[in-house]
Amino acid sequence: MTIVGHDHEHADFPLRGKRVFVAGHAGLVGSALVRRLRTEDCIILTVPHGEVDLTRQVETERWMRAERPEAVFVAAARVGGIAANARYPVEFFYENTMMGCNIMHAAHEVGVRKLMWLGSSCIYPRDAHQPLREEMLLTGPLEPTNEAYAIAKIAGIKLAQFYSRQYGDCFISAMPTNLYGPNDNFDPETSHVLPALIRRIHEAKVNGAPSVTLWGTGRPLREFLHVDDLADACVHLMKHYSGLEHVNIGAGQEISIRDLASLIAEIIGYGGQFAYDTTRPDGTPRKRLDTSRMEAMGWRARISLREGISDLYVHWLVKGEAREAAASA
Repeated sequence: MTIVGHDHEHADFPLRGKRVFVAGHAGLVGSALVRRLRTEDCIILTVPHGEVDLTRQVETERWMRAERPEAVFVAAARVGGIAANARYPVEFFYENTMMGCNIMHAAHEVGVRKLMWLGSSCIYPRDAHQPLREEMLLTGPLEPTNEAYAIAKIAGIKLAQFYSRQYGDCFISAMPTNLYGPNDNFDPETSHVLPALIRRIHEAKVNGAPSVTLWGTGRPLREFLHVDDLADACVHLMKHYSGLEHVNIGAGQEISIRDLASLIAEIIGYGGQFAYDTTRPDGTPRKRLDTSRMEAMGWRARISLREGISDLYVHWLVKGEAREAAASA
């Protein structure tokens, strides 16, 4: 086996004029990347899920050979909250692992010049020291409630490193914290905590419910990053970073679930109470990323949590009203 190594460490990679494939363009992260890339004067490539199944290697490679992207953002993922992860571990592991393997293999085969694998902060050990530094990966047991998803994302980080080391490909990885923003998932079963709270508190307000019952104790601490900030960070990394190690992308602040619920209630205008079902799991007790590596490259998040939640709530209401109008037409 020939070890080629990695010699791209300090090479900038401007996106202007390049063919850039956003895998998962319709999702929360992918749609934000498309919005951000429109300012880069590049050729944005996307593919509908019904046209190419990225969990199938032959389909993925055939499309990549035909379209010949020069840069790839792997934002395609099977995602969900605690309940969905607990119910469908096979799907979370299989689909995320296969998409990563297939896209990276095809990217190598067709000569993609740069690729970014997007993961999640759940890759870190449950009880790791906070804030979570990049080198803490694989230093302890994972949070059981999203283990399948986390292992798939870790596999992607390692595969990107292996391609870079063995073949000299420029495959990098970015690990964002909890994300929210336009095109978020508000499904009651599969949504993450922030959109789930917005939906439940909004429904409680509309229905005049005196209280809202939340999972767990409300004490876990979480960090939330607006997806438009993430997209900006990803473009920054794609243009300026080529290291082997993955990079954390976070907001630099954390909030308890209890305080998050209160903030959302204030924004929505809900005056009821909150109860806590402690028979339900909390998930990881705390999860804040150390973002010093990203900050050293000159990038920081700009959108405040209050501003981001307010904008998301309005965005969701507008989309909901549009659906209702379409249904009654």
